[in-house]
Amino acid sequence: MATIGIIGAGEVGSQIARAAIANGYRVVIANSRGPETLARLVAELGPDARAATAADAAEAGDFVVVAVPLKLANDMPVEQLAGKIVLDTNNYMPWRDGRYAEVDVGEKTEHELRQEQLPTSKVAKAFTHIQAPRLFLSARPSGTPGRHALSVSSDHPEAVELVTRLYDQFGFDTADNSPLSESWRSGPGQPAWHAHEHQTLPELIVNLAKARRLPPR
Repeated sequence: MATIGIIGAGEVGSQIARAAIANGYRVVIANSRGPETLARLVAELGPDARAATAADAAEAGDFVVVAVPLKLANDMPVEQLAGKIVLDTNNYMPWRDGRYAEVDVGEKTEHELRQEQLPTSKVAKAFTHIQAPRLFLSARPSGTPGRHALSVSSDHPEAVELVTRLYDQFGFDTADNSPLSESWRSGPGQPAWHAHEHQTLPELIVNLAKARRLPPR
């Protein structure tokens, strides 16, 4: 039984934790307020889940989900994440995070910045264009016609392979939108940004191709 470390216990992190437990994973989850504040969530998740600090969750995970916004002053446990695949669920939201000049001018994506902050990890953009409740509402068994598809972007093929397996286990098809420099194609305001809508794999591939750079808002 593999263990997923999850840093961030908000709507996205907690829903990924539920999906992970339902699919036979162990979960070690952290938030910014301390493990003791996660007692109710851990009780709901059951015996295969426990709360920890961010560093401990990173250390415990066979791979790690980062479900918190990027900060330009890195706040991730770099040492504990070294050598691991890191799934970044973040979306660039200037109204929430502030403006990042490199992202605004299209020089880099926020996920490339995350990779720079975690130079010894293998970062993949994942779970970014689906609303958290739809991880259960839209999930369908492998081979179901018209199955909902999600994209993944990474500079590391092994990270894409892991996310593809995880998506399939959770009930989704995969569109490979690599490398990380292309991850903007599934970002807010783009055709693939239909977090509340159902996109099949062919539809998602078309929508990723339709993406156009947007002016800063």
